[in-house]
Amino acid sequence: MQLMDFELARRVEMAEAVAMRSAAEAAQRRQPGAGIAVAEIAGGTAVFAGKDSPITQAIGVGINGPVSDSDLDQLEEFFRSRGAAVALELCPLVAITLYQALANRGYTLAEVSNVLVRDLTETALSPPEPAASGIVVRPIAPGEADLWTRTVAEGFAEFQPVTETLLDALSGMTDRPNAASFLAFVDAEVAGGAAVAEHERVGGLFGASTLPQFRRRGVQSALLAARLAWMRERDCDVAVSITQPASGSQRNIERFGFRVAYTRTKLVRA
Repeated sequence: MQLMDFELARRVEMAEAVAMRSAAEAAQRRQPGAGIAVAEIAGGTAVFAGKDSPITQAIGVGINGPVSDSDLDQLEEFFRSRGAAVALELCPLVAITLYQALANRGYTLAEVSNVLVRDLTETALSPPEPAASGIVVRPIAPGEADLWTRTVAEGFAEFQPVTETLLDALSGMTDRPNAASFLAFVDAEVAGGAAVAEHERVGGLFGASTLPQFRRRGVQSALLAARLAWMRERDCDVAVSITQPASGSQRNIERFGFRVAYTRTKLVRA
């Protein structure tokens, strides 16, 4: 089992920051006039992709060293100048002084999420079971980017409305370097989708959802197995997934040998 330490946490956080940046840059290429912006601030990555976009936030702040008041001023100006709240996803291994500085500025807790990891260098773990009968998972083909985006968005619809902002954020996942998007089919019908990306041998799992009529049939397990195989082909040594605590998604990936490494906090200043 790979033990969590500061260096591994840094790799995990920066891999997600790079994935978020790549998705934003891909969305910007698709829609040059959308006002999407990316900046490297306080050792992390800040993205603006619309006021209501799920990727409008900062990741990795404080994981690469101390954060000064001027760093926080710059970060806040990045979001406020675009009419957005300031949102930071913080790893608990950052210096406590950063939490204290944010508290002094009036930041409040918006949500928590679990970061789960699996050591891909292990050979003792049993391989995942084959996909259930009738399920086929494959990378998207040319011309299927919009199909993937719409499928994943509709799989999230009960938790988050399918808006143009959400579709824009998801569309960036289909056009990133060192990444892939997968579709799952049940009896030849599109049933779900998911994405994966790699940075510094860290494989990140993103955007997995299943259409309601195909749930509880093994679609997510098949998508997860396909993406773990993709990571191994690229010599990743650790896989990462971020879930809501005690959610169905967390239970599903724990069955694949993942464990909770730490719990992130999302702090927001309106």
